[in-house]
Amino acid sequence: MAQQTDQRLYRHKLPTRIWHWLNALTIFIMLMSGLMIFNAHPRLYWGKYGANFDKPWLQIGPTPSGGGHVVIGSQVFIPTTGVLGRWKDQRGVVQTRAFPYWATIPSRYSLSGARRWHFLFGWVLILAGTAYFITSLINRHFRKDVLPSRAELKPRHLWQDIKDHARLRLPTGDAAGRYNPLQKLAYVGVIFFLIPMMILTGLAMGPGFNATFPQLLDLFGGRQSARSIHFLCAFALLAFIIVHVAMVILAGPINEMRSMITGWFRPPPEKQRHG
Repeated sequence: MAQQTDQRLYRHKLPTRIWHWLNALTIFIMLMSGLMIFNAHPRLYWGKYGANFDKPWLQIGPTPSGGGHVVIGSQVFIPTTGVLGRWKDQRGVVQTRAFPYWATIPSRYSLSGARRWHFLFGWVLILAGTAYFITSLINRHFRKDVLPSRAELKPRHLWQDIKDHARLRLPTGDAAGRYNPLQKLAYVGVIFFLIPMMILTGLAMGPGFNATFPQLLDLFGGRQSARSIHFLCAFALLAFIIVHVAMVILAGPINEMRSMITGWFRPPPEKQRHG
């Protein structure tokens, strides 16, 4: 990944940068349009069936007392008035849908509009991801940069990396030009698990795809289970994005952004560690 020239490292190859930014746009549009689709039926179930009178494992909506809440199972009630379940729109009018207008595409309620955005960028995700995957196999990006080595997976090594992150001891010098073990594990989880699972569960919910390949729906235990897994993977991906952006800010946003735009990265100077 890193080639050093005059205190600069060539950190990210062009295919990686193109996929990163295209994927960032695609994921945000799919997350926001997915929240609007969820608003049409703000309940999640396990199994093959689920409707208004079935018991969901998660629901978001208004309370009888005039608030909003998230309900998990039948025991956990989380008040979310003003954010989820009951909130005010741009005109100050109270709405009782799960997710507010600023978190969805489109911002006004439109299931058909959200589905068009979601399906269009779903194909962008599949095609761009396939191109990135093939390119990364050919240029050995996965093997050289992303997949952790056996030494990096040793508990002692991982524990040291966890402690360094907890203390905000970020890599310096040449080490800053490489992914650290926790980064590699996070990227492996996103590239080889979360994104494929979102694509597969999304396809499993499509009636047309079910008719051609019904085994996929059986694999996930039914359409409602596939929808729940799709939702959980989406929020796991959102959590990854939040942590990823936080680490970029802590590591130096200008340097990090420049490296993901031009490929060139200036490694922070080595610091002597104590303890």
